[in-house]
Amino acid sequence: MTLTLIGHEDRYAVEQLQMALFDHTGEGNAVSALHRGKVWLTAVTKITKDGKTVTAHRRLKAAEETVKLRRQTLQQCYYAAAIQLLPNLPPWGALAGVRPTKITTRHLLEGGTSKTADKLLKDIYYVTPKRRELAIDCSLSTANAVRKMDDKDISLYVGIPFCPTRCAYCSFVSRTIGKRTELLDSYLEALYKEIRLTGQLMAKSGKTVRTIYIGGGTPTTLSTPQMIRLLDTIRDSFDLSRCIEFTVEGGRPDTLDAEKLAAIRQHGADRMSINPQTMCDPVLKACGRPHKASDVLDAYCWATDAGFDAINMDLIAGLPQDDYDGFCHSLDQVAALSPANITIHTLALKKGADLFEKRANLPTAQEVTRMVEYANHTLRALGYKPYYLYRQKYMSGSFENVGWSKDGKDCLYNIYMMEELHSIVSLGGGGMNKVNLPDGHLQRFHNPKFPEQYIEMIDSVLEDKEKLFELL
Repeated sequence: MTLTLIGHEDRYAVEQLQMALFDHTGEGNAVSALHRGKVWLTAVTKITKDGKTVTAHRRLKAAEETVKLRRQTLQQCYYAAAIQLLPNLPPWGALAGVRPTKITTRHLLEGGTSKTADKLLKDIYYVTPKRRELAIDCSLSTANAVRKMDDKDISLYVGIPFCPTRCAYCSFVSRTIGKRTELLDSYLEALYKEIRLTGQLMAKSGKTVRTIYIGGGTPTTLSTPQMIRLLDTIRDSFDLSRCIEFTVEGGRPDTLDAEKLAAIRQHGADRMSINPQTMCDPVLKACGRPHKASDVLDAYCWATDAGFDAINMDLIAGLPQDDYDGFCHSLDQVAALSPANITIHTLALKKGADLFEKRANLPTAQEVTRMVEYANHTLRALGYKPYYLYRQKYMSGSFENVGWSKDGKDCLYNIYMMEELHSIVSLGGGGMNKVNLPDGHLQRFHNPKFPEQYIEMIDSVLEDKEKLFELL
């Protein structure tokens, strides 16, 4: 669907909402106009889709105009037109962007209450009751996470952008290496240089590590000796006396065994992710994941035997060849293990993923809605609470990804990173460094995206780290 602007340049605000409300592959066109009068600013939206044209109007007093209120008015106007074409009210109303909880989190941290946050989401953004409850619960967890950090804290992200094979839904930049390890060996040598330099810069800066997250790709693509060396290099390079959470993303069960998991635990990590995505073997096959549901159960047992009591497990609603009954079966099996965290993703069709072009055998939006509602109801009944969430473009049913936790075991890194509460220093290919500046702005430094580029440009990467710490 095309979007034309008249009388304003707030494309991002309107376009993000359009992408959240409509299938990006559909035909149609929309016009978002803003007319300025002496007393009123009048927003007008006209959308033509599937042979039907709808319009909506919203006004804002010219004397009250701010960037925020103008964009809100444009989004409210677009939403008012769009719902005339949509079969159901969108769960997140007129909210666009990947972090809907930032609004409620800011509101709570500025002295608001759950009740006033609910009114804000209802009256300004038209968010549905269940999504308002999700957002506020997550923001309450964020407020608690804020109390666990101080001004000197940062979090570390270490990227291992390699996988044994690529899953059909994946759009991340990662190299599939199979049994070839030449590139991985060179990558690790470059990564060790960045780790050591960053440790030295940290010591000089007075900053302290609060959480560590090793992600990917699939970090457990590394062999056991490689993983031990990586973990030991991190521990030798940084003062971890204030570190209260150290996560390794296991991801694929076919990259795990009892020896590797025991080594990860013994060498410093205390939190592990084991991500089945589904517990239905035909769905796993359709997604290009060469393991069985039984392998997930084995990996979970090995992790608990190794001493991990904080384990996350991911599931995805909307996978090819899955249906409502299959998703419920997967969730019930995972929940029976009683992991500390269960993360429910909604399938997002992204460019770069095989499923972006090959959309066969996907559940309907109605089925995905039922899957998400079953997860929310079941997990709350089992004592889990939502602690962080984010949205992506082109998600099935315009829903969200939600992390659920029990027993006070929120993944703090996820909260700090998603809510941008403090600086995130990223190491490795594809890493995004987020520096929280004293004036409240965020400055980003990108490491080279591809492993080959990272290896070739490691000297530039190290120079950028020094510039980053000058800001810190």
